[in-house]
Amino acid sequence: MSEVYDVCVIGSGPGGYVAAIRSAQLGMKTAIIEREWLGGVCLNVGCIPSKAMITAGHFLHKMQHDGKSMGFTVGKIDFDMKQLKTWKQSVCDKMSGGVSQLLKGNKVDIIMGVADFKNSGEITVQTKEGPKAVKAKNFIVATGSRPIDIPGFQADETDVLSSTGALDLEEVPKNLVVIGGGYIGLEISSYMKNLGAEVVVLEASDALLKGMADPECVQVVARKLKKNGVTVHLNAFAKSWKKSGKSLEVTAEVKGKMETFKADKVLLTVGRKPNSDEMNFKAAGVKVDSKGFIEVNPQRKTSAPGIYAIGDIAGQPMLAHKASHEGVMVAEVIACQNRVYDAKTVPAVIFVDPEIASAGMTEEECKAAGYTDLKVGKFPFGANGRAVSMMHTDGFVKMIADANNNVLLGVHIVGPEASNLISEAALAIEMGATLEDLALTIHPHPTLGETMMEAAEATLGHAIHIIQKPLAKGGKSGASARA
Repeated sequence: MSEVYDVCVIGSGPGGYVAAIRSAQLGMKTAIIEREWLGGVCLNVGCIPSKAMITAGHFLHKMQHDGKSMGFTVGKIDFDMKQLKTWKQSVCDKMSGGVSQLLKGNKVDIIMGVADFKNSGEITVQTKEGPKAVKAKNFIVATGSRPIDIPGFQADETDVLSSTGALDLEEVPKNLVVIGGGYIGLEISSYMKNLGAEVVVLEASDALLKGMADPECVQVVARKLKKNGVTVHLNAFAKSWKKSGKSLEVTAEVKGKMETFKADKVLLTVGRKPNSDEMNFKAAGVKVDSKGFIEVNPQRKTSAPGIYAIGDIAGQPMLAHKASHEGVMVAEVIACQNRVYDAKTVPAVIFVDPEIASAGMTEEECKAAGYTDLKVGKFPFGANGRAVSMMHTDGFVKMIADANNNVLLGVHIVGPEASNLISEAALAIEMGATLEDLALTIHPHPTLGETMMEAAEATLGHAIHIIQKPLAKGGKSGASARA
């Protein structure tokens, strides 16, 4: 006889496990279904392991390049890629183990297996012990997404790698061809170059990180990639690959001409697609749109009563922290609390070198939203004492505000620890803060956080630590020209 739960969560990634824990906290009998790893893609083969490898790459690069000017002499540095992989896996195991403890500590039943809807109120889970029927009053679908393939390139994790395969290598490839200049491709390209690979990036559009970040921020990263020796080809369309002796040859059309690139490995990072072609959603009455996302309302209810969807499978932005926010919200909706998804901004971070982080709108998005009069200013990290002492001065903090009332509309950061600095911006935008709110808040010195205060001052036209020209017509700060 099948067990009946108040809430059954399908998928244990950053959205799913959070939803399950919050549901249990609210007194509901809860189960979670996971087919492979507790913590999902993010904790096991995505966000966490990639950041571990990025950290390792930065560590090696700093030893090789930053020590000399400080007076340190560092000899030849050897590293063991297998040991690095072991360390990376220990980080993942610790995080995944923590999820398991949290679920068990909140009395959530964990069922390992593959789920399929039988109808809107019941699923069948294929476990190692055989099929198991699970009934629930409410289901939360949090089954995420997976990498996209393109014609001629299908990830086999031997020659052609997805991000999953790239994070599992036991040796650094001498030559790596990366197809796709989005955030995943550039994050992996950056740490692979730091670890010793020669990297070529093939991007089909006319810019890196197209539509993913403020174009001025991207320019800083593009310059750093070039400085570090990463070769980037724009308007480049990968066509095919073949084995050539012990290596590979990738053929691509670059600006209308066919070119061949030598590689030991090919990394395919052209985006991700929702896992909506699984689980028999049709039997449950769950509607899926033309892009493969489950259709949801502001409470993340689907077309089927009692079934909710969160995270990547519920639409853009496909970010872990957005999924976690939705997980808490949906659990509270099920518990009859008055919650809707109404975030003013979902901050985004790209862990390239230097980091890019953003909250709110870009200038183009502000104009498209009807803001005709903007104030825009920048403050460079080169004028910040902490950044200078860290030897990381590339980049700036850029702020965009409504010139009519100085309400903050967007913040875009490229530079050291942008991933940490952006949280202040997200809070400010959520609260409807003005430039004066940030400029008049006393920030500790010497810190990178001071750049937030100084960027607000620059956008108001009275920066202290840079020389500004008078505000141009339309509120454009002269600081922009210096940053």
